[in-house]
Amino acid sequence: MEEKIIVGIIVSAIAFFSVYLVTPILIKALEKRNLCVKDANKKENVMIARPGGISIIIGLVVSLIAFYLFFPIVEILAVVVTSILAFLVGIIDDRRVMGGWFKPAALAFCAAPILLLGAYDTNLAFPLFGEVKIPILYLGLIVFMIPVMGNTINSIDVLNGVASGFTSIASFSLTIVLFILQNYEIGIIALCLGFTSLGFYKYHKFPSRIFPGDSGALVFGAAYGAIAIVGQVEVIAAIAILPAIINSFLFLSSVKKIIEHREIKNPTSHTEDWKLQTTADKLAPITLVRLILAKKPLSEKQICIEIFKLAIFSGILAIITAFMMSVEI
Repeated sequence: MEEKIIVGIIVSAIAFFSVYLVTPILIKALEKRNLCVKDANKKENVMIARPGGISIIIGLVVSLIAFYLFFPIVEILAVVVTSILAFLVGIIDDRRVMGGWFKPAALAFCAAPILLLGAYDTNLAFPLFGEVKIPILYLGLIVFMIPVMGNTINSIDVLNGVASGFTSIASFSLTIVLFILQNYEIGIIALCLGFTSLGFYKYHKFPSRIFPGDSGALVFGAAYGAIAIVGQVEVIAAIAILPAIINSFLFLSSVKKIIEHREIKNPTSHTEDWKLQTTADKLAPITLVRLILAKKPLSEKQICIEIFKLAIFSGILAIITAFMMSVEI
Protein backbone atom coordinates (compact mmCIF):
# COMPACT_ATOMS: atom_id res chain seq x y z
CA MET A 1 0.00 0.00 0.00
CA GLU A 2 2.85 2.39 0.83
CA GLU A 3 4.34 1.75 -2.61
CA LYS A 4 1.07 2.72 -4.29
CA ILE A 5 0.88 5.93 -2.26
CA ILE A 6 4.41 6.91 -3.28
CA VAL A 7 3.79 6.05 -6.93
CA GLY A 8 0.49 7.97 -6.83
CA ILE A 9 2.28 11.08 -5.57
CA ILE A 10 5.00 10.75 -8.24
CA VAL A 11 2.69 10.28 -11.23
CA SER A 12 0.31 13.00 -9.99
CA ALA A 13 3.23 15.42 -9.84
CA ILE A 14 4.26 14.39 -13.36
CA ALA A 15 0.71 14.96 -14.62
CA PHE A 16 0.41 18.41 -13.03
CA PHE A 17 3.83 19.84 -13.75
CA SER A 18 4.10 18.53 -17.31
CA VAL A 19 0.89 20.40 -18.22
CA TYR A 20 1.80 23.38 -16.05
CA LEU A 21 5.17 23.79 -17.79
CA VAL A 22 4.19 22.83 -21.35
CA THR A 23 1.06 25.00 -21.61
CA PRO A 24 2.83 28.42 -21.55
CA ILE A 25 5.14 27.19 -24.31
CA LEU A 26 2.11 25.98 -26.26
CA ILE A 27 0.36 29.33 -25.81
CA LYS A 28 3.31 31.20 -27.34
CA ALA A 29 3.56 28.70 -30.21
CA LEU A 30 -0.16 28.97 -31.01
CA GLU A 31 -0.11 32.77 -30.83
CA LYS A 32 2.93 32.87 -33.11
CA ARG A 33 1.04 30.77 -35.68
CA ASN A 34 -2.05 32.93 -35.19
CA LEU A 35 -4.03 29.91 -33.98
CA CYS A 36 -6.36 31.99 -31.81
CA VAL A 37 -10.11 32.51 -31.52
CA LYS A 38 -12.14 35.42 -30.17
CA ASP A 39 -13.44 35.13 -26.63
CA ALA A 40 -17.13 35.72 -27.29
CA ASN A 41 -17.84 36.77 -23.69
CA LYS A 42 -15.36 39.63 -23.56
CA LYS A 43 -16.34 43.16 -24.54
CA GLU A 44 -12.94 43.85 -26.02
CA ASN A 45 -11.61 41.96 -29.02
CA VAL A 46 -9.71 39.41 -26.92
CA MET A 47 -8.05 36.62 -28.89
CA ILE A 48 -7.29 33.35 -27.07
CA ALA A 49 -4.88 30.60 -28.12
CA ARG A 50 -6.47 27.30 -29.14
CA PRO A 51 -6.29 24.26 -29.05
CA GLY A 52 -4.83 23.41 -25.67
CA GLY A 53 -5.50 19.72 -26.10
CA ILE A 54 -1.86 19.24 -27.03
CA SER A 55 -0.58 19.97 -23.52
CA ILE A 56 -3.48 18.06 -21.95
CA ILE A 57 -2.73 14.84 -23.82
CA ILE A 58 1.00 15.21 -23.13
CA GLY A 59 0.43 15.52 -19.38
CA LEU A 60 -2.03 12.65 -19.20
CA VAL A 61 -0.08 10.22 -21.38
CA VAL A 62 3.33 10.93 -19.84
CA SER A 63 1.99 10.44 -16.30
CA LEU A 64 0.14 7.22 -17.19
CA ILE A 65 3.16 5.77 -18.99
CA ALA A 66 5.21 6.49 -15.87
CA PHE A 67 2.51 4.75 -13.83
CA TYR A 68 2.59 1.77 -16.21
CA LEU A 69 6.32 1.34 -15.54
CA PHE A 70 5.48 0.72 -11.87
CA PHE A 71 2.24 -1.24 -12.38
CA PRO A 72 2.02 -2.76 -15.89
CA ILE A 73 -1.71 -3.40 -15.98
CA VAL A 74 -3.78 -3.48 -19.16
CA GLU A 75 -6.28 -0.91 -17.85
CA ILE A 76 -3.65 1.83 -18.03
CA LEU A 77 -2.94 1.05 -21.68
CA ALA A 78 -6.67 1.08 -22.44
CA VAL A 79 -7.07 4.58 -20.97
CA VAL A 80 -3.92 5.86 -22.71
CA VAL A 81 -4.83 4.63 -26.19
CA THR A 82 -8.48 5.69 -25.85
CA SER A 83 -7.37 9.19 -24.81
CA ILE A 84 -4.92 9.49 -27.71
CA LEU A 85 -7.58 8.44 -30.22
CA ALA A 86 -10.03 10.96 -28.72
CA PHE A 87 -7.37 13.65 -29.01
CA LEU A 88 -6.90 12.85 -32.71
CA VAL A 89 -10.66 13.10 -33.26
CA GLY A 90 -10.71 16.45 -31.48
CA ILE A 91 -7.70 17.91 -33.27
CA ILE A 92 -9.31 17.11 -36.63
CA ASP A 93 -12.43 18.97 -35.54
CA ASP A 94 -10.33 21.86 -34.20
CA ARG A 95 -8.62 22.35 -37.55
CA ARG A 96 -11.62 21.68 -39.76
CA VAL A 97 -15.27 22.00 -38.74
CA MET A 98 -16.87 18.59 -39.27
CA GLY A 99 -20.54 17.60 -39.35
CA GLY A 100 -22.55 17.01 -36.19
CA TRP A 101 -22.29 13.22 -36.45
CA PHE A 102 -18.50 13.16 -36.90
CA LYS A 103 -17.49 13.31 -33.23
CA PRO A 104 -20.01 10.77 -31.86
CA ALA A 105 -19.25 8.30 -34.65
CA ALA A 106 -15.47 8.76 -34.43
CA LEU A 107 -15.49 8.56 -30.63
CA ALA A 108 -17.33 5.26 -30.82
CA PHE A 109 -14.25 3.80 -32.52
CA CYS A 110 -12.11 5.24 -29.70
CA ALA A 111 -13.66 2.60 -27.42
CA ALA A 112 -11.93 -0.15 -29.43
CA PRO A 113 -8.79 -0.33 -27.20
CA ILE A 114 -10.94 -1.12 -24.15
CA LEU A 115 -12.64 -3.94 -26.03
CA LEU A 116 -9.51 -5.31 -27.73
CA LEU A 117 -7.47 -5.28 -24.52
CA GLY A 118 -10.31 -6.82 -22.51
CA ALA A 119 -10.06 -4.06 -19.91
CA TYR A 120 -13.64 -4.35 -18.72
CA ASP A 121 -16.07 -6.44 -16.70
CA THR A 122 -19.49 -7.19 -18.14
CA ASN A 123 -21.18 -6.83 -14.74
CA LEU A 124 -22.73 -3.39 -14.28
CA ALA A 125 -22.81 -2.32 -10.62
CA PHE A 126 -25.83 -0.38 -9.30
CA PRO A 127 -26.14 1.08 -5.81
CA LEU A 128 -28.66 -0.80 -3.61
CA PHE A 129 -29.49 -3.30 -6.38
CA GLY A 130 -26.02 -4.80 -6.72
CA GLU A 131 -24.45 -6.10 -9.94
CA VAL A 132 -26.35 -6.88 -13.13
CA LYS A 133 -24.84 -9.30 -15.63
CA ILE A 134 -25.28 -8.04 -19.20
CA PRO A 135 -22.38 -9.62 -21.15
CA ILE A 136 -23.45 -8.74 -24.70
CA LEU A 137 -25.34 -5.55 -23.92
CA TYR A 138 -22.35 -4.25 -21.97
CA LEU A 139 -20.15 -4.29 -25.07
CA GLY A 140 -22.60 -1.90 -26.70
CA LEU A 141 -22.57 0.20 -23.53
CA ILE A 142 -18.79 0.64 -23.83
CA VAL A 143 -19.08 1.81 -27.43
CA PHE A 144 -21.90 4.16 -26.38
CA MET A 145 -20.29 5.51 -23.22
CA ILE A 146 -17.09 6.99 -24.69
CA PRO A 147 -18.92 9.25 -27.20
CA VAL A 148 -21.41 10.27 -24.52
CA MET A 149 -18.72 11.21 -21.98
CA GLY A 150 -16.59 12.95 -24.62
CA ASN A 151 -19.43 15.07 -25.95
CA THR A 152 -20.79 15.72 -22.44
CA ILE A 153 -17.60 17.47 -21.34
CA ASN A 154 -17.31 19.14 -24.75
CA SER A 155 -20.84 20.56 -24.46
CA ILE A 156 -20.11 22.20 -21.10
CA ASP A 157 -16.94 23.87 -22.42
CA VAL A 158 -18.65 27.22 -22.95
CA LEU A 159 -17.01 29.54 -20.41
CA ASN A 160 -13.50 30.30 -19.19
CA GLY A 161 -12.23 27.43 -17.05
CA VAL A 162 -15.42 25.38 -16.91
CA ALA A 163 -14.28 22.23 -18.79
CA SER A 164 -10.95 21.91 -16.96
CA GLY A 165 -12.31 22.94 -13.56
CA PHE A 166 -15.32 20.65 -13.86
CA THR A 167 -13.12 17.72 -14.94
CA SER A 168 -10.77 18.33 -12.00
CA ILE A 169 -13.63 18.19 -9.49
CA ALA A 170 -15.21 15.12 -11.12
CA SER A 171 -11.88 13.27 -11.41
CA PHE A 172 -10.88 13.89 -7.80
CA SER A 173 -14.34 12.76 -6.71
CA LEU A 174 -13.95 9.61 -8.81
CA THR A 175 -10.52 9.04 -7.25
CA ILE A 176 -12.05 9.07 -3.76
CA VAL A 177 -14.80 6.74 -4.98
CA LEU A 178 -12.29 4.22 -6.35
CA PHE A 179 -10.21 4.38 -3.17
CA ILE A 180 -13.33 3.72 -1.08
CA LEU A 181 -14.03 0.67 -3.25
CA GLN A 182 -10.35 -0.34 -2.82
CA ASN A 183 -9.63 -0.12 -6.54
CA TYR A 184 -6.39 1.75 -5.92
CA GLU A 185 -4.66 1.35 -9.30
CA ILE A 186 -7.60 2.78 -11.24
CA GLY A 187 -7.98 5.43 -8.55
CA ILE A 188 -4.45 6.61 -9.33
CA ILE A 189 -5.36 6.80 -13.04
CA ALA A 190 -8.28 9.08 -12.10
CA LEU A 191 -5.87 11.08 -9.94
CA CYS A 192 -3.62 11.62 -12.97
CA LEU A 193 -6.59 12.94 -14.96
CA GLY A 194 -7.52 15.22 -12.06
CA PHE A 195 -4.04 16.75 -11.82
CA THR A 196 -3.76 17.01 -15.61
CA SER A 197 -6.96 19.06 -15.77
CA LEU A 198 -5.93 21.06 -12.69
CA GLY A 199 -2.59 21.97 -14.32
CA PHE A 200 -4.44 23.17 -17.41
CA TYR A 201 -7.01 25.05 -15.30
CA LYS A 202 -4.25 27.44 -14.19
CA TYR A 203 -4.23 28.89 -17.73
CA HIS A 204 -7.83 28.16 -18.68
CA LYS A 205 -9.53 29.78 -15.69
CA PHE A 206 -11.06 33.25 -15.98
CA PRO A 207 -9.66 35.19 -17.75
CA SER A 208 -8.44 32.42 -20.06
CA ARG A 209 -5.10 32.47 -21.78
CA ILE A 210 -5.86 29.28 -23.71
CA PHE A 211 -8.89 27.22 -24.66
CA PRO A 212 -8.79 23.38 -24.64
CA GLY A 213 -10.61 23.15 -27.95
CA ASP A 214 -12.39 19.98 -28.99
CA SER A 215 -9.10 18.09 -28.69
CA GLY A 216 -8.79 18.95 -25.01
CA ALA A 217 -12.45 18.57 -24.07
CA LEU A 218 -12.74 15.21 -25.82
CA VAL A 219 -9.62 13.94 -24.04
CA PHE A 220 -11.12 14.96 -20.71
CA GLY A 221 -14.41 13.21 -21.47
CA ALA A 222 -13.06 10.08 -23.15
CA ALA A 223 -10.41 9.51 -20.47
CA TYR A 224 -13.02 9.97 -17.74
CA GLY A 225 -15.35 7.52 -19.47
CA ALA A 226 -12.56 4.98 -19.97
CA ILE A 227 -11.61 5.20 -16.29
CA ALA A 228 -15.24 4.62 -15.31
CA ILE A 229 -15.38 1.50 -17.49
CA VAL A 230 -12.06 -0.09 -16.46
CA GLY A 231 -12.77 0.81 -12.83
CA GLN A 232 -16.28 -0.70 -12.97
CA VAL A 233 -17.87 2.46 -11.57
CA GLU A 234 -19.95 3.53 -14.55
CA VAL A 235 -23.06 4.53 -12.59
CA ILE A 236 -21.16 6.42 -9.88
CA ALA A 237 -19.05 8.20 -12.52
CA ALA A 238 -22.26 9.38 -14.18
CA ILE A 239 -23.50 10.74 -10.83
CA ALA A 240 -20.25 12.70 -10.39
CA ILE A 241 -20.77 14.56 -13.70
CA LEU A 242 -24.56 14.84 -13.42
CA PRO A 243 -24.65 18.62 -14.14
CA ALA A 244 -22.84 18.08 -17.44
CA ILE A 245 -25.14 15.18 -18.33
CA ILE A 246 -28.19 17.32 -17.55
CA ASN A 247 -26.73 20.07 -19.75
CA SER A 248 -26.37 17.62 -22.66
CA PHE A 249 -29.88 16.25 -22.11
CA LEU A 250 -31.41 19.74 -22.04
CA PHE A 251 -29.52 20.71 -25.17
CA LEU A 252 -30.49 17.60 -27.15
CA SER A 253 -34.11 17.69 -26.01
CA SER A 254 -34.47 21.31 -27.16
CA VAL A 255 -32.52 21.00 -30.42
CA LYS A 256 -33.89 17.49 -31.14
CA LYS A 257 -30.92 16.48 -33.26
CA ILE A 258 -27.15 16.06 -33.13
CA ILE A 259 -25.58 19.26 -34.38
CA GLU A 260 -22.11 20.80 -34.38
CA HIS A 261 -21.98 23.25 -31.47
CA ARG A 262 -20.62 26.06 -33.68
CA GLU A 263 -23.87 25.97 -35.65
CA ILE A 264 -26.28 26.52 -32.74
CA LYS A 265 -27.90 29.78 -31.72
CA ASN A 266 -26.30 31.36 -28.66
CA PRO A 267 -28.60 30.69 -25.67
CA THR A 268 -27.28 33.81 -23.92
CA SER A 269 -26.82 37.49 -24.67
CA HIS A 270 -25.01 40.36 -22.96
CA THR A 271 -26.32 43.21 -20.84
CA GLU A 272 -24.98 46.75 -21.14
CA ASP A 273 -22.43 46.09 -18.40
CA TRP A 274 -21.46 42.90 -20.29
CA LYS A 275 -22.98 40.38 -17.92
CA LEU A 276 -24.58 37.28 -19.38
CA GLN A 277 -28.34 36.90 -19.50
CA THR A 278 -30.67 34.33 -21.01
CA THR A 279 -31.76 35.15 -24.53
CA ALA A 280 -35.35 35.87 -25.52
CA ASP A 281 -34.92 33.83 -28.71
CA LYS A 282 -37.30 30.87 -28.41
CA LEU A 283 -35.29 28.92 -30.99
CA ALA A 284 -32.13 29.02 -28.88
CA PRO A 285 -31.36 25.74 -27.08
CA ILE A 286 -31.96 25.21 -23.37
CA THR A 287 -28.68 24.69 -21.49
CA LEU A 288 -27.43 24.55 -17.92
CA VAL A 289 -26.00 28.08 -18.24
CA ARG A 290 -29.35 29.36 -19.47
CA LEU A 291 -31.09 27.84 -16.44
CA ILE A 292 -28.55 29.40 -14.09
CA LEU A 293 -29.23 32.79 -15.71
CA ALA A 294 -33.02 32.40 -15.53
CA LYS A 295 -33.22 34.36 -12.27
CA LYS A 296 -30.85 37.23 -13.06
CA PRO A 297 -27.85 38.17 -15.23
CA LEU A 298 -24.46 37.09 -13.90
CA SER A 299 -20.85 37.68 -14.83
CA GLU A 300 -18.93 34.89 -16.52
CA LYS A 301 -16.93 34.26 -13.36
CA GLN A 302 -20.09 34.03 -11.24
CA ILE A 303 -21.60 31.45 -13.62
CA CYS A 304 -18.42 29.36 -13.41
CA ILE A 305 -18.63 29.38 -9.61
CA GLU A 306 -22.26 28.20 -9.76
CA ILE A 307 -21.32 25.34 -12.10
CA PHE A 308 -18.45 24.32 -9.83
CA LYS A 309 -20.81 24.30 -6.84
CA LEU A 310 -23.04 21.88 -8.73
CA ALA A 311 -20.00 19.76 -9.63
CA ILE A 312 -18.91 19.59 -5.98
CA PHE A 313 -22.44 18.63 -4.89
CA SER A 314 -22.56 15.85 -7.51
CA GLY A 315 -19.12 14.68 -6.43
CA ILE A 316 -20.31 14.41 -2.83
CA LEU A 317 -23.33 12.39 -3.99
CA ALA A 318 -21.00 10.05 -5.89
CA ILE A 319 -18.82 9.56 -2.80
CA ILE A 320 -21.88 8.83 -0.63
CA THR A 321 -23.01 6.30 -3.24
CA ALA A 322 -19.58 4.65 -3.10
CA PHE A 323 -19.88 4.27 0.68
CA MET A 324 -23.27 2.64 0.17
CA MET A 325 -21.80 0.19 -2.33
CA SER A 326 -18.81 -0.58 -0.11
CA VAL A 327 -21.20 -1.55 2.71
CA GLU A 328 -23.04 -3.87 0.31
CA ILE A 329 -19.76 -5.53 -0.64
